[in-house]
Amino acid sequence: MDLGLRGKKAMVTGASRGLGRAIALELAGEGCDLAVCARGEAHLAEAVDQFEGAGGAVFSEVVVVTQPGEIAEFVEGAAAALGGIDALVNNAGGATPGNFESLTEEQWRADIDVKLFSMIRCCREVLPHMRARGGGRMVNINAVYGRYPHPDFFATSVNRAACLSFTKALSFELGPENILVNSVNIGFVESSQWERIRQRRAPDLEPEEFFRRTAAEVPLGRFGKADEVAAVVAFLLSERASYVTGASIDVAGGFGRYL
Repeated sequence: MDLGLRGKKAMVTGASRGLGRAIALELAGEGCDLAVCARGEAHLAEAVDQFEGAGGAVFSEVVVVTQPGEIAEFVEGAAAALGGIDALVNNAGGATPGNFESLTEEQWRADIDVKLFSMIRCCREVLPHMRARGGGRMVNINAVYGRYPHPDFFATSVNRAACLSFTKALSFELGPENILVNSVNIGFVESSQWERIRQRRAPDLEPEEFFRRTAAEVPLGRFGKADEVAAVVAFLLSERASYVTGASIDVAGGFGRYL
């Protein structure tokens, strides 16, 4: 299936490792030119080598998405280097384990800043460039916990719900301009982040046993793979999804007890 992505200019945040890296690699394989950013220089450089090997131009910068000025500079640099921006994938962010009583004010502020406000900043900055090209695509990576709250991931549950609402509201506003905005909601996806969670929550458990127990609530009985999520993101950015906006799509193996 030709997704019609060849030559498109796609921006991916948090692209140095894990899911972001898989998404950027998927898009590079579809023929996109990439603008990628992440916090860590070493991991980003390794990822860029991989993206360039897949073909297409790559513009990269070390960016902290909680810093508005850094996002603005990155977007302007990317648009100039690539000749525009057609697509944005807001992937930056991570889980913040903790229940209501354990989470500090600082943790709450940091979590909503890296999740919700990074999306707001990136969408705001790319919007003029998408308008200049007559349309565009935005995909926000969210979490099933935004619709299926869990007390052990209290901040993630609350803040991801805000991200889902932001995505839906933005799709209403930008739809008339042919700028499509959708959400992809993940559950348990294999990543170094989950290994860090294991070390905090169950350091005495072997990784295989911890992941087996954690995945027990998933109907498919396993953690997802990053490329399984990346394939859905690529579809939503493509011409094949030209009538899909405001959608909230779970890529979570059936995880989440709601209709």
